[in-house]
This record gives sequence, C-alpha cells and structure tokens, in this order.
Amino acid sequence: MLDAVVVGAGPNGLTAAVELARRGLSVALFEAESTVGGGARTEELTLPGFRHDPCSAAHPLAVNSPAFRAMPLERYGLHWAHPELPMAHPFPDGSAAVLARSVAETAASFGPRDAGAYRRLVEPLLPHWDALVQDFMSLPLSALPRDPVTLARFGLRGLPPATWLMRRFRDERAPALFSGLVAHTIAPLGGFATSAIGLVFALAAHARGWPLARGGSQSLSDALAAYLKDLGGTIHTDYEVKRLDDLPPARAYIFDTSPTALARIAGLGRYYDRFTYGASVFKVDYALDGPVPWTAPEARAAGTVQIGPYRSDIGKALRAASVDDRAPEAPFLITVQPSVVDATRAPAGKHTFWAYGHVPNGWTGDLTDAIERQLERFAPGFRDLILARATAGPPELALRNANYVGGDISCGSVGGLQLLLRPKLSLSPYTTPHPAVFICSSATPPGPGVHGMPGHNAAKAVWRRLRTAS
Repeated sequence: MLDAVVVGAGPNGLTAAVELARRGLSVALFEAESTVGGGARTEELTLPGFRHDPCSAAHPLAVNSPAFRAMPLERYGLHWAHPELPMAHPFPDGSAAVLARSVAETAASFGPRDAGAYRRLVEPLLPHWDALVQDFMSLPLSALPRDPVTLARFGLRGLPPATWLMRRFRDERAPALFSGLVAHTIAPLGGFATSAIGLVFALAAHARGWPLARGGSQSLSDALAAYLKDLGGTIHTDYEVKRLDDLPPARAYIFDTSPTALARIAGLGRYYDRFTYGASVFKVDYALDGPVPWTAPEARAAGTVQIGPYRSDIGKALRAASVDDRAPEAPFLITVQPSVVDATRAPAGKHTFWAYGHVPNGWTGDLTDAIERQLERFAPGFRDLILARATAGPPELALRNANYVGGDISCGSVGGLQLLLRPKLSLSPYTTPHPAVFICSSATPPGPGVHGMPGHNAAKAVWRRLRTAS
C-alpha cells in the first residue's frame, strides 16, 4: 500500500507529491494528459519553432512562492528570465504607467500628484514581504503569524474593495494600473478583498519581479516532476481516473482537480454543490514576424502589458463578463510577450505573444477581432506582423484542462467571500467527508496562480492526518 496517491499533475498536484515524498512517504502521481503541467505547459500551438504557454506565462507568484523557494528547482532546469520591466500599462497618448522592480520608478510613472501616495502604500510592507507572503499564502493558519503586525497592516489595506483603495490617488494613471492588477482574478473591482489582490501583485514585482520560465512554463512543471522522481515518487501519464477504484491502494488520496470532479470520482454526492465557477477568458496565441510595435516605449521592454486603458474601461469589461453574462465590446487585455526576454521561444527574428480578454463562463463566441482592435489602438501595425494565430475560448480551455470548468482558469470564482473561503466554509478546506480523500487544487486557499501553495498546504494536512493515524 502506498502512503499517498495524487491525482492531477498541475503545479499543485506536483507540489503536494513533492512535499510528501520529501517527508519520506511513498507517493504515486496520476495524470490524464500525456505530459505533466496542468496550467503550466508549453506547446507549439501555431508554427514549428514557436513555443507558446497555453495558460500561465509570467510568474510573479511562482518566483515568490514559499513552497518553490524551498525546493532546489534550479538543479532540475528551472531558470527565470527577467524582462527589463515586469509590467507596463500604456495609454492612448503613447505614454505608459509601469510596474517596475523599483518602487521609485513605479511611483514616478504615476505622476507627481500620486507618486507619494503609492510609496506610502507599499513601502511600509515591502521590507516584510517574505514573512507576509508566508503568512497569507499559508492560510488557513496552522500556526501563529510570523509577523502579525505587518499582516494586520496588510489586512487593513487589502480587505476593502479596490475601489476604496484607489481613492488614495488623484489622477488616472495609478488607478488604471492597479485596476488591471486586480482584474487578473476576473472579478469586479468593487468586490471584497480585491485591494489585497492588487497589492500582492505589486509587492511581488518589487520584491522579485514578474519573470518567465526560460524555455516556457513547462520548465517549471518538468523541474517539479524531476525532483519528485529523484525523491522516489512515480508519475503515470495518460491515466484518466474516473473513480477511486481506478487507483492503487493508498492511505491518502489527494486531488488536484476541480471540486466537481472530486465529488464525482470520490462519490461525495452534492458536497460541493454551492461552489461556484467564475467568468472565463478568450485567449489568442500569436506567432509574429517581429516584436509588437507598441507606441509606448515602456511596453516594448515589459514582459506583461495590460490594455485597459482606464479604470472605468476595465471595470466595465469585467462587469460585462462576470456579472452581465456578455462579452465586452472593448475587452480589457492581459498580454505577455515571452520572446522579448527569452530567445528560445521563437526562431531568430520572430516572436511569440499572447493576449486574452474576459468572457462569460461557457461563452462560445469569437473575441479575436475585438482583441485585435484593442491591440491596434496601442500597437498600430500589429495585424501586419501576424504569421499564425491559435485561439481558445471557454470550450477549448475546458477541453484542454478539466479543472477549467466552463473555461474558468481560476478553478472557481474569486468573487465575494469565495476569494478566501474556498471550496467551502471550513477550518480544514483540504479535507473532505471521506477520511482518506483530500483536495489540493487552486479551488482551495490561497487560490489561483502558479505558486503551488494549495498543494503545499494540503500536503501538510495529509501528513498530519497520516502521522496521527499511525
């Protein structure tokens, strides 16, 4: 009998398996696809030699993850590529606000009236970042906070809606960029604790940047898999699990799946019926004949570029997709240009690039034209550079990754209290009514993002259960 079986080889399933194997437990991991990775994969989606990340590409949370930082992943081929600027947010006049490694540079891009307000917002928190990220990414707390004063200070700033926090600023540039940061969660700007989302992304950039994995996001997944094998764990791909009986006997089963899939496989009935899934995205991967011709010089040096441009535009687009159940006419775009900093992603002189806009869960339309109209506003001549494109709406995303129910790349809505209380209101969100079954996907705290912390936290819960049982 194995100590633990993990189902699903996304970043959280891989992390859970590694954490248990590091403690000397026998672990086997089962993945339905032919390769590991989940939302952290790399594929030639368009043309030969163009390496695209079908989902995650820039990794501010991964490089700051307490779980990943405790692993020797560089030994297994993971190397971070840092763009000159983590992120740029251009405006129609050809200027841009930036999220730079330097707080001062970021503040200066907001203009003199808001530079001081931004510095007062982030500078008191930044020196305590490592303790802070450990505390809030380890929720629910299994021990006393390492820095309770800083955590309380962060909570005072982060728990109110982002619309409240943005009242600190007098001009449009800082609120526009901050709205874009919050929009990464695909939830309305006025939601509970949305300020915390923006602050986390900003602090992560100032602490360690928004890097990309050299060679593609698959490098991160492959490094985790190689480390697991060195620890004695085994990985089985092309193995779809439909019920618990499909798996070998084990003392614990940990699922990096959606709550819906877990309930079906483990026979938990309607246990997760109140868990809701959120809006989706429409993503286009491009093979380009040259770099994106951004009007704003800052955007040409950034790994990630947000296209709003203003907070009212961003708020309207988010509301359309997540509340009004329709595709926005002018979508807010998150774009990533990996080949700006990683020449391995495309043939010499060519580039890879992707963009996505938000759409309702399960939406079946085509947002390509609306996305490219937005891009042409800030990068005239963009369409002329397109060699090939690969599109994926909610149905395609759900087919590619079973955790993306209805195309929800967050594996569950992050609106309202479900941002923190996921997948159910519970002091032990990683456990289930079945004493041997656990869940470790991004449907659990601290939520979505490639950082492995749900897997890390779930592994601790499993280890405590097995230690008590023995």
